[in-house]
Amino acid sequence: MAHRDVPPRWDRKMQQRLSRGEAAALGELYDRFASLVHGLAHRVVGDERAADAITRDVFAHVWEHPDAYDPKREPLRTWLATLTNRLAVERLRTTGTAALARGGPGTTEDLERTLRHASVAARADYIVQSMPAPLRDALELAYFQRRDYHQTAVDLGVTDDEARRRLRLGLQLLATAHDTEAPGAPPRIGGAA
Repeated sequence: MAHRDVPPRWDRKMQQRLSRGEAAALGELYDRFASLVHGLAHRVVGDERAADAITRDVFAHVWEHPDAYDPKREPLRTWLATLTNRLAVERLRTTGTAALARGGPGTTEDLERTLRHASVAARADYIVQSMPAPLRDALELAYFQRRDYHQTAVDLGVTDDEARRRLRLGLQLLATAHDTEAPGAPPRIGGAA
């Protein structure tokens, strides 16, 4: 079993390759994580074009500052999610503040409430995407298909007790979305510049 303080080999190698300026490494990183980054960005800003721009900004930041990521601190996936959330919230704050300055509807409190809601939603998405497939599958059956624990057990081919366990663990993880310091949530900055 791997030690907790030893970063995954792929993350370590990727960071080394990016530090050496290997363009192919950036391509591999993009292929692996672009959908995660775009999805999280879109969840925060709610706009396709803005999510596209944030996705470009995240990977540009990685290319320009490969040493900002420390594989000993956290997985690369978590660091990218944190960076995405930070850039998306900054963009949402900037556009919201500009709209308020132009006399747009709402108040500063409304904007802050929107920002908090967007951050929690992005953390919840990240948690669901990061949880083990058996937990995610059980939650999707229970939530989207409105299955009870017994129907979920039948659909997954597990016992009722196992279905209840998966649902309970999945919901416990998801409940941490409101807690910015929770183990399942991306840390605030994560080494990003």
